Amino acid sequence: MTTNNSRDAILSKLRAVPRQPRDLPAVPMFDSHLPPALETFKSNLTLMGGQWCDAPADGDLDALIQRHFPDAKVICSAVPEVTGTRRLADVRQPQELEDVDVGVVRPVFAVAETGSIWLSETQYQINALGYLPQHLIALLDPADIVGNLHHAYHRPEFLSAHYSVLMTGPSATADIEGVLVRGAQGIRSLLVIPICRK
Repeated sequence: MTTNNSRDAILSKLRAVPRQPRDLPAVPMFDSHLPPALETFKSNLTLMGGQWCDAPADGDLDALIQRHFPDAKVICSAVPEVTGTRRLADVRQPQELEDVDVGVVRPVFAVAETGSIWLSETQYQINALGYLPQHLIALLDPADIVGNLHHAYHRPEFLSAHYSVLMTGPSATADIEGVLVRGAQGIRSLLVIPICRK
């Protein structure tokens, strides 16, 4: 028994309409008047609660970390430029990072428009490294800063990553009375240091 109703009638008419394949519309990159990427990134990073720190003249990143975080006991690094006190290769479970004071990573790129850094499971090695430490340090090559999100989403890394995040400053939450708390659900501070890739 066939029942006719408005839904079936509408769908039947839609199915009968001949369809021609069409190309997707071209989306512009909105980059004709982008301001300088480095200065824009630094400004937006600061606006979102992050901090820019020039690279040390002597190249000693471990000493710089000690100066910025003198009370840090556990430093876990996912980059060869920083030794740290806990080898990431020795960590078997993400929970073992719960007592990390400072984590160190290298973003693949950053976005000037939002002051964000892009990280995936490859850079973290253990995803919890981006969220359980009290503080996160990102070694960023200034040449890897793109102007806006349109350029960011054209990066090939989005296609190969199983997990990725655009991190914009430290974790933060605010209530309706305007009280802002940093580190409520994750890192309390994000420090970005310009270090060129080798």
